[in-house]
Formats: sequence, C-alpha cells, structure tokens
Amino acid sequence: MLIELREAATSHTFLFKELDKAGITMGQGAQSLGPQDDNEGQVAPDHPPLTNTTERKLMAKIDWHTVPCLCIMYLLALLDRVNISNAAVLGLKQDLHIFDGTKYNTALTIFFVPYIIFEIPSNVLLKKFKPHVWLTICQGLVSNWGGLITTRCFLGMFETGMFPGCFYLLGMWYKRSEAQKRFSFFFSSTTLAGAFGGLLASGLGKMDGVRGYSGWRWVFIIEGLLTCVVSFVWFFVIPGFPEEVKWLTEEEREFIRVKLAKDTGGAAHDAKLGCREVLDVFKDYKIFLGGLMYFGQTVTAYGYAYFAPSIIKSYGYSPIKTQLYSIPPWVAALGFSMFIATLSDKTRHRFAFTIGPMLIAMAGFGILLNVHGQSNRHVQYGALFLVASGCYSAMPVIVCWFTMNLGGHRRRNVGTAWQGGFGNIGGIISTYSFLEQDAPEYRPGNIISVSFLCFSSACCIAYFAAVWNDNRRRNQAAATGTVKEYSESEKDLLGDMAPTYRYAY
Repeated sequence: MLIELREAATSHTFLFKELDKAGITMGQGAQSLGPQDDNEGQVAPDHPPLTNTTERKLMAKIDWHTVPCLCIMYLLALLDRVNISNAAVLGLKQDLHIFDGTKYNTALTIFFVPYIIFEIPSNVLLKKFKPHVWLTICQGLVSNWGGLITTRCFLGMFETGMFPGCFYLLGMWYKRSEAQKRFSFFFSSTTLAGAFGGLLASGLGKMDGVRGYSGWRWVFIIEGLLTCVVSFVWFFVIPGFPEEVKWLTEEEREFIRVKLAKDTGGAAHDAKLGCREVLDVFKDYKIFLGGLMYFGQTVTAYGYAYFAPSIIKSYGYSPIKTQLYSIPPWVAALGFSMFIATLSDKTRHRFAFTIGPMLIAMAGFGILLNVHGQSNRHVQYGALFLVASGCYSAMPVIVCWFTMNLGGHRRRNVGTAWQGGFGNIGGIISTYSFLEQDAPEYRPGNIISVSFLCFSSACCIAYFAAVWNDNRRRNQAAATGTVKEYSESEKDLLGDMAPTYRYAY
C-alpha cells in the first residue's frame, strides 16, 4: 500500500530493517506491508505455528464465513435504498403526483437525515450488542410499504449502521495487504444491487395491474419481503469478531490475533468506548480527511445510482428497456472494481488507485457535458460506463485505505462510522443535483458531479500528504532515539496514534 512507484520498494525494505534495529517492529504497522505469506503451509516467522491447517486454508475459511453473508446483506439493503429510481421509471411519480418540482428529490433526501445522525451511535451499539444482533435488526426492520416520505425516513434509520458496521467488521479480520480485494468484493454489492435491481424491476414492471397494484408498487413489495425473510436467516449466520466466533479453533484464533497485531498492532478489543473516547478520536485531523474523501465520492455515486434510470429513459427507451439498459454499466463497474482491487493489493498501493478511477469518471462526465442529442445517445450511454466504473472503483479503495490505517477497535469503530456518516451528506447534495427541469441534458448535475470528484481527489492528496508526513516524523524520531516509550497495552489503546505505528499509502 504505497504511493511510491515500484522502484521505491527497495529503499522501504532497507528503511524497515533499520527501524527493526532501532526497536520499532512491523507489529505496529508499516508503509510497506511486508512480504506476502502466499506459500501454502508456510507462515511468517513471528506467527505461532498452525499444526492442523495452513494459512491459505484458514483465510479461505474466514472468507467463506464473513464476505458472502455481508455481501448479500448489503446487496439487499442497497436494493431497498435505490429501488425508488426503478419505481420512478415505472410510474411512481405520476401515481403519487410528484412529477413536478422537487418533491421526488425530497423523498430521496429524507433517507439520509436519520442515516447520517445515527451512524456513530450505531457503530457503538454494534460493538456492545455484537454484529449478528445489531446488523440483522438494521436490515430486517426496513420497509417500503407505507407513505413515501415516512418509509424513506425509517429506511434511513434502520440502515444507518449497515455500511460502516460491515466495513468495521471486515477490517478486524484481515491484514492491510489482504483487505482491498475483500473490501471491493463487499462493495461490489453496490454494483450488483444496481444490476440486479434493474433486472428485477424489468420483470416486476410486467406485473402492472396484478391484484390492482401498479408495477412500481410490486417492486417495493417483493424486494422488501425478500429483505425481511433473509434477515431472519442471517441472524444466525453473520460472524462476530475474531475474539468471539466459535468456528475458529484456539490455535487459529491465536494465529489471527498475532498476525493482525504484527500488521497494525493490538486490537484492544475490550477497551472502553464512551463519549470521551469517541471525542478523543476526533482530535486527529486525519479523521476529518477520511470523511471528506468519501463525501466527495458519494455525491457522484448516489447521483448515478438514483438518476441513471431517468437519464437512460431520456434517451428515448421504453420503461422496460430502460431497466434492462441500466444493467450493463453496473456489470462493467463490478468487473473494473475487482480489477482495480487486485492491482491495488498486488502492487500494495492505495493512493494511485483512488485518483486513477476518478479521472475515468471525470472523462465520462466530460462526454455527458459535451455530447447531446438523440443521434448521439449511444455515445452518451457509453459515457455512463466510464462514470459507473470510475466512481464505484474509487470508493472501496478510499474506504479500505482509511479504515485499515485506523489501529485498534476504538479508533476503527468511530472512524469508519464517521466516514460513512459524514460522507453520506453527499447523498443529500446528489438528490438535488439532477432535477426534472434539467432533463434531458442534466447539465447542472453533471457539473456538480465533476466538481465533487475534483474535491474528493484533492482530499485524497491531502490525506496521502498527512500520512506520509506522520511516517516521516516518526521515522526521524526513531532515528534520533527520541521515541516516547509506551507499554504494549498503551500502544494497543493508542492504535495508529502510537509512535511505532506506520501508515500505509
């Protein structure tokens, strides 16, 4: 996870050999994440031995227990969140008489009010009530059956802990060099929800008139029922933290504990987390940069998720064809996101893989701003591939980079909630970016999206500069022997604020 190019790897290796001589171990994190332990049956020298399995098999076991169930849960949550865009194409605006003015945009906005307010309290409750209790309740209580404003408000309230809670949980299982593919695969739930939502809506739209209900109503009813049914099963499936789960042997549990401590320091799993501890986290300005990086991205991402069907419909397609045409850009985004994640883990960089995809998204918006007319609709449609691929590839890298740089349960708990909560304020801006009166070109919305992509890029540069500077200062302190001494338990509580911790970039 470096921004330096590959040729800088040799100097980093030398640096950390010197730090080891100075008494600063890789156990408190590092710029370069060290050699990958990819050989089956072998472990890093400082790891306790595995006698009944191999590290590769253990990681596969962890993947199987954590990633798929979180992906499915978040996919359904996203489906319930953005299916209003599919319903709008199928006649929701006309039936509810909200096709004029900004009433529809207000219905989108109301979701984010409780979603943002309860983000940090929800992550604190996740720590207290354990993941299998809190996350399933957040999902199982969502419903799209009542009045539009009321249900959107409750939807935001009960989904509030879903996103940061899942990233927080994933972050407590993997080393930083292992995390990006898992984070991006989890985040692919977003693109899968977009693709699956369009496909499902195209089928449910044909139920128009069944039992006297419009097609858009069936979208809410069927997808809401699916979420509620799955949530009851998922209560027994969602994993906990490594210190708690029963499907790990004590040998495996100790292996994971030492492995993660070697990468990012001790987790301080039992550390107190009250109001004072939460406020202490915000004394670090990098926490605010983490929220700002994500904030700029959410404006663009939610703008696409909520309004892509309407934009595609403006090209002259029927409602059913619009749903089907909305699928390919999401599929492309999924493939490109996993490609970026694999490349990011392989090269151990993060920063470059936030900026690159955002430039691709900017290119897509540039086309949308300059190419118009029905005769060019295929070019405009192609630009949506660039927008979706760029936005939804940069977002998981930003979240993974920030989350995995936070050391310990306390800072990671609060930091991920802050990033998700503050970042989703961008969702409010996005809902008023693409107004009905601006169709079919949606010029203001496209300009706003490009502007916030530039803002997010600037914040990523600032965050990179911040962690690079912190590492430089700590390296200088180590070289001069002025590092303040802390006990191991104190280092665990300090997390990434410990002087022996090195950030990854």
